Amino acid sequence: MSLFSPITLRSIVARNRLVVSPMCQYSSTDGFANDWHLVHLGQFAAGGAGMVITEASAVSPEGRISPQDLGIWKDNHVEMLARISKFVRRHGAVFGSQLAHAGRKASTARPWEGGGPLDAQHDGWTPIVAPSAVPFDEGWQVPVALDEAGIARVIQDFKSAAERALAAEMQILEVHAAHGYLLHEFLSPIANTRNDEYGGSFENRVRLLRDVVAAIRTVWPERLPLAVRISATDWRDDGWTPDESVELARLLGGDGVDLIDCSTGGIAPRVKIPIGPGYQVQFAERLRREAGVQTAAVGLITGAEQADTIVRSGQADLVVMAREMLRDPHFPLRAARELKAEVEWPNQYRRAKLS
Repeated sequence: MSLFSPITLRSIVARNRLVVSPMCQYSSTDGFANDWHLVHLGQFAAGGAGMVITEASAVSPEGRISPQDLGIWKDNHVEMLARISKFVRRHGAVFGSQLAHAGRKASTARPWEGGGPLDAQHDGWTPIVAPSAVPFDEGWQVPVALDEAGIARVIQDFKSAAERALAAEMQILEVHAAHGYLLHEFLSPIANTRNDEYGGSFENRVRLLRDVVAAIRTVWPERLPLAVRISATDWRDDGWTPDESVELARLLGGDGVDLIDCSTGGIAPRVKIPIGPGYQVQFAERLRREAGVQTAAVGLITGAEQADTIVRSGQADLVVMAREMLRDPHFPLRAARELKAEVEWPNQYRRAKLS
């Protein structure tokens, strides 16, 4: 097993184990993908990636992080997503979507516009929703705690989004349950102070994520893989823990989830995180070993040898890269040359291939 060995997830075969991470572009109007998304995502397929995942795609308008987020909450979104899907698949990569709801971190400005909370006068919206009426930070909008009907709507929104992803001929879905967004908020006692069946105990806090997965699996074909991205730790003693991540991964494996994408953090501001090269790989390794699930590793993975070592040593089954792919969309082709792996170059680029 190496970085450039194929991997099979249900009926889908990825040509290598390099995955382009979901990376928000904040470039949509009313949730629609456009030419920017076509070029942004298409370049990674031409560059040799094994799998390309869209940025976080909001399953409802109120579930957007920013007003400019990509969406998958209405049928009209499908047409352009299908066009992108066709291009990516034609150029050899597996294509999928990350389904997301921002929860209490919704209605914020784009990063290059400050990233803070927005009010209605600045294209923001209210109410935003969360497991509990606890704001993300001082000065942020206080969310409305979801009631039973609201939870049912969230589950249905994820299910409907999965149906649209299928209509766009996507091949894999990733449920976003990380980085302090809605599903992560339910997991973490930092954000979830409920005392009903969706709060308190571990079994209750994981219930919504499992309900979402179950609903998606009723419409997402058995032949297609399903992934979940989690924050494997909140990096706080009073938050979600690695031990809970292991137990959750075991449960999700039985629920029809094929891959756990292991990130960390995001539930609270100003948390001290020991950031360094590959600092989150340890969690992918632990879940793979202890929960018996396939995992993806993320976090400051920037080199070919580094990525290959992660796979060869059994720390993870896939390597998910973000910033390095932005810096070099053809990283997979360069990495293959460095690792002396034989890969297919696009016909249009073969004149530039070096032996």
